[in-house]
Amino acid sequence: MPEVSQKAIIELIKRSNRILILPSSPPDGDSLGSAVALYLALKKLDKEVTVISSEPVPQVYDFLPNIQIIGNKLASTNDFIITIDCRKVKVEKVKHSIEDDKVNIVITPESGKISENDISLNKGKAAYDLIITVDCAELSQLREIYENNIEIFHQIPVINIDHHISNAHFGKINYVDIMSSSTTELLFPLFQELGRQNDMDLIDEDIATLLLTGIITDTGSFQNANTTPKSFEVSSELIALGARQQEIIQYIYKTKQLSQLKLWGRILSKIQTDDKYRIVWSVVSQQDFRDTGSSPEQTGDLIDELMTNATGAEVVILIKEQGDGIISGSIRTTSPVIDASKIAEQFGGGGHTQAAGFQMPETDLRSAEFKIIEGVKKYQENRIIAVGEITKFSQTTSQISSVQQPTTTAVKVSESGKSLKIVESGIGSFSQTVHLQPQTSLSTAKPQSEQSSPSISAFSTISPSAPVPPKKSKKQSPAYGFKPQIPATEKRPDTPGYKFED
Repeated sequence: MPEVSQKAIIELIKRSNRILILPSSPPDGDSLGSAVALYLALKKLDKEVTVISSEPVPQVYDFLPNIQIIGNKLASTNDFIITIDCRKVKVEKVKHSIEDDKVNIVITPESGKISENDISLNKGKAAYDLIITVDCAELSQLREIYENNIEIFHQIPVINIDHHISNAHFGKINYVDIMSSSTTELLFPLFQELGRQNDMDLIDEDIATLLLTGIITDTGSFQNANTTPKSFEVSSELIALGARQQEIIQYIYKTKQLSQLKLWGRILSKIQTDDKYRIVWSVVSQQDFRDTGSSPEQTGDLIDELMTNATGAEVVILIKEQGDGIISGSIRTTSPVIDASKIAEQFGGGGHTQAAGFQMPETDLRSAEFKIIEGVKKYQENRIIAVGEITKFSQTTSQISSVQQPTTTAVKVSESGKSLKIVESGIGSFSQTVHLQPQTSLSTAKPQSEQSSPSISAFSTISPSAPVPPKKSKKQSPAYGFKPQIPATEKRPDTPGYKFED
């Protein structure tokens, strides 16, 4: 973790007491593992902590320690308090009534009188003083929690902890490391530092298991391209701290309900391919979920199974009808050159270069399928055209550099006869002056038969008006190494098409 971000996060946590943790939706092993691990760590620091998710926890993660602490509703942040100074009166009773969209509060004093000056109006204390989002690239991924409570995200400081390249940096503190395999991997050094500063072993067996769950699920059990040496290093440390690796593998990868197996069979039976653009996809409808007694969460790691076994495919997509007018999609690609996050951005999503997802408002599954596949085809078409242009440009520049460029060389003697000026014209033209030793000049030189060759001094002067020629090599043409630079970095804007930068 960058030192500045780590210090800033720890300092803000120290100053806060009522902390709200929000995992992204739909929840997965990384977002849930991050949220619950952070909850347990902050509870050890005597913080009041709440974890809220917009969507239910998928059943496959029920084995995770303390997963039941995740709620689905924020505490009220809109309390309005009416305060009455009763030092001069004794209150007998208080009641209220609602009439015509109005609330009447009736206070009956036993003695004395209440005046307007005794009444004050105040907003209630905020339920939270810090928000931490985990595994969330943008606030819209919080769904209803954000949509129904936008104001609190402007009133309360937000720490944004994430590893997605598409992160919108919406927090007061943004700790975003796209080189991390998962958000739980990112949390590990933060927990270590929090433990050191509070003189305690913060990471116990449960926290280690939660953190390892995030790494395992986001790397596909260390099979995906985002797996790094750091992923293995952190995982080995977590196992040494008591993380229950075999329990994670058993529940996530080796335990499948009959309804899930039926759903997978339905999805596999509807696989479609496009050989030209190397796309493999399948569609699952609400009817499929009803017929198999399953849910969208049970599509799980099927997309990764397809990616592993779909020989020749470059893009694999699973399109799901979520219900309530929402269509979601999971995207995997075989190479970082094929950017899954750019494909997902067309439909309001995002993610990593080889794993991304999206949700789009659409009531008709067939219409959504057509739009999505056409968008992928367009992306692939533009990418293939761009790769072809690079190849042609590379071949052209290679031909240019291999052609022998014509040059002209002229030698001029100075009026004093004490120096030669060599001028070479053509690509990379230059001039050079060579001084002769004082004892010999061209004007007084004897015939070759009568004297040895004139001695040339050990120094020479390069004309400042011309570029210095580079040292020639066998691979360079007489054009002094002139070779156009081939663009090395491909940059794709949000709109279709490409541009290249050196």
